[in-house]
Amino acid sequence: MDSAATLLRVSSPERLMDGVTLSRRRALAWLGGLGLAAVVPGCADDDPGATPTTSVAQGPADCVLMPELTEGPYYLDLDVVRRDITEGRPGAPFDLAVTVVDADSCEPIEGAAVDVWHCDAEGVYSGVQGDSGTFLRGVQMTGADGVASFRTIFPGWYTGRAVHVHLKVALGTTDVHTGQLFFDEATLAAAYESEPYAGRGAPDISNEADGIYGQSGGTTVMAVTPGETYRGSVTLGVQRA
Repeated sequence: MDSAATLLRVSSPERLMDGVTLSRRRALAWLGGLGLAAVVPGCADDDPGATPTTSVAQGPADCVLMPELTEGPYYLDLDVVRRDITEGRPGAPFDLAVTVVDADSCEPIEGAAVDVWHCDAEGVYSGVQGDSGTFLRGVQMTGADGVASFRTIFPGWYTGRAVHVHLKVALGTTDVHTGQLFFDEATLAAAYESEPYAGRGAPDISNEADGIYGQSGGTTVMAVTPGETYRGSVTLGVQRA
């Protein structure tokens, strides 16, 4: 099946949705009335030859169609919908706002399920490779403004991959966007000067050397505002049937 086309733009809205416990499968079933244009195939995270599946464009808030990127091997279907996904994990605070809009009208979509996951400052993912935790994973439903907001930490790195954050967006019971968000090298260098990152040094793979980043043509780098809390935002446009 052809991969979905997804429209993206950068924005900076904020919306908090806390205190909800709901499995992603149940959340998607609850939203079953929404249609979609296509479904997205998934494949291994470290397979640079995988078929490009959507990601993030940096630039003005215009409607821009972009290719998708692979889901990777560390996705988990968890039972918690929450804004704060840190679970006390050490690291620089990072606020991520994802806005979901209609690709045809650019109007915000309410009730989309946005799922994010990434490694911790040591390069470890929760819930895999013998770890039973759920840190740095969570789902938010978009509000009337189309925004899902997450409080997390600035991600670390692990061998063989550039630094990234995974995300999926679902309308109804089907995923319409699967992507990975990257950081510019200057932001990474600044963030990794302090603990708990400094002791590990710089990532062993740059964006340009990362095969999955290369599939995006360089369009998947987030605009991030540094500070005591790092802030990143992106708008994802999806097409509904």
